[in-house]
Amino acid sequence: MTYKGTIGILTGGGDVPGLNPAIRAVTIRALREGYKVLGIKRGWAGLVDLIQDPDADNSENVEELGESVVNAAARSGGTFLHSSRTRPSHLPQLNLPAHLRDQFTEDVNDVTSAVLSNIEYLGIDYLVPIGGDDTLSYGYRLHKEGVKVVAIPKTMDNDVPGTDYCIGFGTCVTRTIELANTLRTSAGSHERFLVIEVFGRYAGYSALLPAMAGAADRCVIPETDFDVDQLTKLMVYDRNRNPSRYSVVLVSEGAKIKGDKQMSFLGSEKDQYGHAKLGGIGNRVGEELKRRSPKYNDGKRINVVNQRLGYLVRCGAPDALDCIVPMTYGNLALDLILKGISGRLVNIRNGIYGNISMEVINGPHKVVDVEKFYNEDRLRPNFKDLQDAPLFIMNSD
Repeated sequence: MTYKGTIGILTGGGDVPGLNPAIRAVTIRALREGYKVLGIKRGWAGLVDLIQDPDADNSENVEELGESVVNAAARSGGTFLHSSRTRPSHLPQLNLPAHLRDQFTEDVNDVTSAVLSNIEYLGIDYLVPIGGDDTLSYGYRLHKEGVKVVAIPKTMDNDVPGTDYCIGFGTCVTRTIELANTLRTSAGSHERFLVIEVFGRYAGYSALLPAMAGAADRCVIPETDFDVDQLTKLMVYDRNRNPSRYSVVLVSEGAKIKGDKQMSFLGSEKDQYGHAKLGGIGNRVGEELKRRSPKYNDGKRINVVNQRLGYLVRCGAPDALDCIVPMTYGNLALDLILKGISGRLVNIRNGIYGNISMEVINGPHKVVDVEKFYNEDRLRPNFKDLQDAPLFIMNSD
């Protein structure tokens, strides 16, 4: 078979189920079309840390991929190429590899020139980054620098602009529904509120869709601040009309109580993309519900079962959708590469596979259309006008 070139593939940001099937899809198709495939380790870090010396040990930075490796990996969750939140355009001096410290001396450095040099050294003709808007925003930077990039969207929050679906979202929704239904037994046994904190920094899809499917009575999302008294009143109402005497609310990690100036964070440390780790709003909501419940429950306090799902919905094997969509995205990427097309994001739009300019990555976050899909008075989804809606109800507009 005639050698057509070399494709580099990497995964960045948080892990999700479906990454390994995407890596497999790209690799299998590329090999059969005559390409060599290099797996870049630890996201963009592999292209920063690479040492341009044939005698150097770069096994932690890059590996050549074959069918047997990717076939085995595709049956599991996570990413066997590993991941990181490395941002080469804003790399702290502390994170610089030793061989670059003389070249870049600022407290925070743009090491893109080293990344470009390493891409050329590896002989990469096309680069396929799989990630959320942070990872893909740097992929777009490389595209602007002349690298041929075809991007694949991934994130549990499903908030990458330009696509209705991101790898990992289906499993996130599936697991959220399963875990919410599992936790009901404890809430019902003790006649309590069940407060479940779920993913969603800017977009509330991972709370809204499970609530639509019946996993919760109410949900609060980042797109609109909520009144905790209103939520308490509704939760008491839901509990007292339930024969099992409990009620459930899904709380997006980026949701804010009215009057909050910022989201709830687990600490002040920020990653290279400027994000502090979210968490804690679920606990805050639980405490407020317990404290305010007597006001709406004849003076009697209602206790709370509080659970932050976190890694429980992002670990383990992908569901069927997160096997099928990554397979298709990987083949869409190869379709573009074979046509000599780059600077594109593969996507789904109204249930149809396609692609769009990577420029969309620099646009606003994709968020829930509150007016159309969310009832702010009742703190729950709207179920109207679903005729001709896509599979996951909300599209990328």
